[in-house]
Amino acid sequence: MTNLTGYIFLLLAIILGITSNGFLKSTNGFTNLPQTIFCIISIVACIFCLSKAMNIIPVGFTYATYGGLTITAVSLFGVLKYNQIPNIYGIIGITLIIIGVILLNTLGKTT
Repeated sequence: MTNLTGYIFLLLAIILGITSNGFLKSTNGFTNLPQTIFCIISIVACIFCLSKAMNIIPVGFTYATYGGLTITAVSLFGVLKYNQIPNIYGIIGITLIIIGVILLNTLGKTT
């Protein structure tokens, strides 16, 4: 498998992670069965894709990119869907996460 395949799996994991985490609130504590089933299936598929990506891409890069982009996107999802506007500290924190992912992916070295 090539690096491109790993990044495709990583992209799918990020999309599925955003989907499952973004709609988790709609399960109402896992009391709404259809939404609960959707979230469970999407998070299982997310973990599957993440594990496939980690077979090709180094674990640190994979998980940092997945975590950082998923946290950022779910925060934006909360703003758009639930009108949950973060305060200045939340915005600074999300900005630092993005900067950290960029630094790790551009300047980070693995041996």
